[in-house]
Amino acid sequence: MRKKKGRLQEILSKALYADDPHTYIISYRDFDKILSIPLLNFIEVSQNFEIIPANRIIQIKKGETIMYEKKFVGIKGN
Repeated sequence: MRKKKGRLQEILSKALYADDPHTYIISYRDFDKILSIPLLNFIEVSQNFEIIPANRIIQIKKGETIMYEKKFVGIKGN
């Protein structure tokens, strides 16, 4: 039986393969701060999620619309 994709994986897949990936911004935890970079830069920096795993993503925005958000306490934005 095939495992269903999670919401985060579905959004990333759609952004990369069915939409314009240049319109997406990824915010992720980097030690004690939050960094925000374009999706394609994130894929490159994370070496396709090898160095920065998907579970460190806290927000995905398409333009001004928040597509995904995970709440964290005690982390300051950059």
